[in-house]
Amino acid sequence: MAALQFPCTIFKTQKWMNDYSASDMRCGDLTEAQLKSHYRLDYISDRVDPYTLTRRSLMDRPQSMFCCNLRGQGEKITRQQCAAILFDEFRSLSRKFSWYGPYRHLIGRMITHMQNGNERDFHDWSLDRALKEHIIRDKTKNSTYLLLKEALSINIDWENKCYPRKELGKLRDAVLSGKLPKFDRFQDNYNGMGITVHDTWATHITIKSLHIENDRYRAVVHYKVQDHFGLDSDDILNTKFSQFHFFRIWFVLQRYNQFGFKPYMTNMEATVDITGGRNEI
Repeated sequence: MAALQFPCTIFKTQKWMNDYSASDMRCGDLTEAQLKSHYRLDYISDRVDPYTLTRRSLMDRPQSMFCCNLRGQGEKITRQQCAAILFDEFRSLSRKFSWYGPYRHLIGRMITHMQNGNERDFHDWSLDRALKEHIIRDKTKNSTYLLLKEALSINIDWENKCYPRKELGKLRDAVLSGKLPKFDRFQDNYNGMGITVHDTWATHITIKSLHIENDRYRAVVHYKVQDHFGLDSDDILNTKFSQFHFFRIWFVLQRYNQFGFKPYMTNMEATVDITGGRNEI
């Protein structure tokens, strides 16, 4: 019986890594008229008006009875100053989504990464740590970690101490029957991971090695996950997001043709050990 050779990539999402053609990777492609008419982004910020490049006063807000008289009377600023003010407000507003835990600092770093405009992929060891914790602590029936554990225990050829190559599909099916690690849990709304990653774009899962001895096995499994730090039209047209100035500022900084700050790839990876025994389910 032919044995599966390692390392072996057992799963890849249909969406591929480094997809710069994705809709949420667009930037600088919308005019003021489009932002206002199609996306209803007339009022963006409490600090500045990005269309007239003027500062706002405390009363120059939609809820103020004086706003119509004051609108357009603020101090004129440059486009660069306006962008800097918007990014400061962007960071400030992010705190309501990241107010506790070891990952609360990430969104600030990622906003600054976008502001610097270097287009490089973003990686931080905290993302790797969050991913690994999510994988190994997921005890639900949809856990890919537990489903792979079950598939290995059932399909290993214990007599020949190998995993049969013909059973490779069983490992992929195990992943497909579960839920890939995403940061869309309740706690992710406040711990900083929901606002930095939330859903993910592409995932690759590779078994790097498999050691079998005395009716026990140890598999070393590597998860490679990529997300996009960018917004598309569906995001901002969703009232769940468009009601927040945080997302309105983000969309305008990214998509307004007078700014065009580039989104980027967010990379994270985790290596976990899966151990089990013969007929262990």
